Amino acid sequence: MHIEPPTRRDNRLKDQSGWALYKRLMGYVRPHWVAFALAIFGYVIYAAASTALAEMMKQLIDGIQKPTADFRLMLPLFVIGMFAARGLGTFLGTFYMSQVARNLVHALRCDVFNHMMHLPGSFFDAHSSGQMVSRVTYHVEQVTGAATKAITILLREGLFLIGLVLYLLWTNWMLTLLFLAVTPLIGGVVSYTSKRFRKISKRIQHSMGDVTHRASEALSGYRVVRTHGAEEYEKKRFAEASEVNRQQSIKEAMIRAISTPVIQLLVAISLACLVWLAMSPKLLADMTPGEFVAFITAASLMAKPVRQLTDINPTIQKGIAAAAELFGLMEEPAEIDDGSYETQRPEGRLTFEQVHFRYRDDLPEVLSGIELDIAPGEMIAIVGRSGSGKSTLVGLLPRFYRPTRGRVLLDGIDINDYRLQPLRRQIALVSQQVTLFNATIAENIAYGEDVPDPAEVKAAARAAHAHEFIQHLHQGYATLVGENGVMLSGGQRQRLAIARAIYRNSPLLILDEATSALDTESERYIQAALEEVSRGRTTLVIAHRLSTIERADRILVMEKGAIIEQGSHSELLAKDGAYAALHRLQFQDANAQ
Repeated sequence: MHIEPPTRRDNRLKDQSGWALYKRLMGYVRPHWVAFALAIFGYVIYAAASTALAEMMKQLIDGIQKPTADFRLMLPLFVIGMFAARGLGTFLGTFYMSQVARNLVHALRCDVFNHMMHLPGSFFDAHSSGQMVSRVTYHVEQVTGAATKAITILLREGLFLIGLVLYLLWTNWMLTLLFLAVTPLIGGVVSYTSKRFRKISKRIQHSMGDVTHRASEALSGYRVVRTHGAEEYEKKRFAEASEVNRQQSIKEAMIRAISTPVIQLLVAISLACLVWLAMSPKLLADMTPGEFVAFITAASLMAKPVRQLTDINPTIQKGIAAAAELFGLMEEPAEIDDGSYETQRPEGRLTFEQVHFRYRDDLPEVLSGIELDIAPGEMIAIVGRSGSGKSTLVGLLPRFYRPTRGRVLLDGIDINDYRLQPLRRQIALVSQQVTLFNATIAENIAYGEDVPDPAEVKAAARAAHAHEFIQHLHQGYATLVGENGVMLSGGQRQRLAIARAIYRNSPLLILDEATSALDTESERYIQAALEEVSRGRTTLVIAHRLSTIERADRILVMEKGAIIEQGSHSELLAKDGAYAALHRLQFQDANAQ
């Protein structure tokens, strides 16, 4: 099993040009081409109407010299028509481009999130939740800037600039070519600053992920922070992450502050040269006063679109850098789901054949040569020291990981031959770290169902001995549990998780230290519930408290990724081996307390 390092995957995106990334981003525009075409049409109207300002100046100057009744009527109508057209163009462009952009961002955000839902467990092991949340929040918002403000200004001011250049060429092509001689210098400045902006934008995005991660860690674990008096420590960690973000943002602001005046100065020098040349006697003799004023007006009007196009460059580069991160994430390979076999409800026989597993090629094996046969309906308890491979072993069943070597069989069929979703529907999992969602108790028990059966929800709660405390809550089963069940005790959260597993009614049940958060009274209730729910189901129980697994059909003792002992509780005690030593140690600790 090989996991490609994140840095190698990220480098693939660096080889793509900004234009290639932007084209890929614009692929999301295709489904909304009608709105996009209307926006472009609006900006064409805006550009034509704005360019007409120079023609208006020509008509005004020439008309003043030879005023007529038609001129007196037509000029005001021309002014009204020009600004009405600009207003219509602005409305069409702004409204429809915003519509396209928001649809683009929505589709991209959903695509990124949907892809995350299908990434393998190894990916989440290597990335923090803060970085992942940053991808679908901060990164996507950077794309929003590139897809809304940037495209709007690119089209509106770009078309306006093209219109002005065409008008200048039509008025006096020789002067226009001289004026455009400065274009390569402007292009060089923009090219250099674009590269710098992209580089710094990537650093800002990574630092923003660190800020999100450290904030979420400290805020979600505020109880641990306060009981350890680590407020100042967390403040320092957060300030360090925020300081990196601040420094990179200042660098970006400095480049922006330098590049814009430089480009404006180049345009101003070009314009000054143009005015000087235009006022030569030979050129003045070939142009009417109106044409001369119109030419100078059109040339002067170019300063605004050039400035805005320059100012929008940082936003575009931020969007491209964010798009590179998002597309890099979307190129991460999803979970392998090449199985074809689909079962309705398996019998529940599990077989491990010489199973080996390591998380990465450069890490030692976590499981070494596991040989195990579990009969349908058998309750298997797995014990051992921390790091002995217990959770990894059961994590192979829902295919969170795949064996490096060997096979895991369900009813004689390799689990890799099953389709993922049908396979996982046959497995109920209760882990040590209980995950509850900020929804009602009923919705948490029947998680994943839009319209759960209230009777089945209550039956599952009763079986998990959770009904009693639920009915005493203010709104009963309609009570909101808060983020990750913050309104409930540890034992209550654990019982809800077990009720969820019971409601699922799957033939395979995995309990990964499911009773670790329970007090003595709750543990007694759960023991009775587990005996009931495990009846007729193949059950794997990872337990720290040996008192909770004495009635298991078989107990496996793991050490360094291997099964070193197995048998019933009484058989293992009689062997006086590793299990007996663990039992004595816990018994002594219990007596000491």
